[in-house]
Amino acid sequence: MRKTQRLAAVGAMAAMTLALAACGGSEPTTTGSAPTSGSPMSGSAPMSAAPTTAAAGGVTQVSDIFGPGCSAVPTSGEGSAEGMVDDPVATAASNNPLLSTLVTAVGKVPGLAETLNSQEAITVYAPSNDAFAAVQQEVGDEAFNALLADPAELGALLSYHVVPQRYDAAQLVEAGKSTELAGGDVTVGGTATAPTLTSGGGTEANVLCGNIPTANATVFVIDKVLMPAAG
Repeated sequence: MRKTQRLAAVGAMAAMTLALAACGGSEPTTTGSAPTSGSPMSGSAPMSAAPTTAAAGGVTQVSDIFGPGCSAVPTSGEGSAEGMVDDPVATAASNNPLLSTLVTAVGKVPGLAETLNSQEAITVYAPSNDAFAAVQQEVGDEAFNALLADPAELGALLSYHVVPQRYDAAQLVEAGKSTELAGGDVTVGGTATAPTLTSGGGTEANVLCGNIPTANATVFVIDKVLMPAAG
C-alpha cells in the first residue's frame, strides 16, 4: 500500500541521521556564480521595497525572492525576508508562519536545530505547514504522530531536505539535481522562477517561495514533504 511504502521510505533513512552532526565539523563547498536577478512572480509579496541584502556567501539576495506563496511571508519583523536574512536557518524558520510545523518537527530531534544553525553554507527544502498536513491526512494520525515521536526516523527524513551546498534557484536548475545530506538525490526541473523537485521516492514538489536568504542557508518553501527512495 502507498501508506506503507511512504513510511518504509522514512524508516530506511534512519541510519543517516548522524550525517548532520558529522557535516557540522567541516565547511561545505559554496557555489561561486552570481545571484539570480529575476523579479518576483506576480503572486508574491511586494519585493520592490525590500533592500538588496546579500546573504552569507553571496548566493542570493532578498530582492531575488520569488513564488506564489511569498505573499504569506510577513512584510516586517523577524519573520519577514529582511528579518530572516540575519539569523541562521533554524532560528530564521522559527519566525516564519509558513514553517511552524517544520519547526516543531525539528525541535523533536535533539540537537538538530543547533546543528543546522552551525552549518556554513547549505540549501534547505522547507515543507510548508500544508505539506505536513497532507502527509498526516494520507498516513493517518497514528502513523504521523509515531513519526514525530521517533527522533531517528524524523531526523533522517528532515535531513533528506538539506543540501550540504548553497544554491540559488538558477544554480539548482542548472545542476539538474541536488545530493541530500541524508544520502540520495532530488531531481530539479522547471525554470529558475518556477523550479520543481522530484524526490527519490517519487514525490513531486513545487516551490511556493524560493531564494529566501538566511545567515547560513538559502531556503525554498515547498508544497510537499519529500520522501526518499525505499531502501
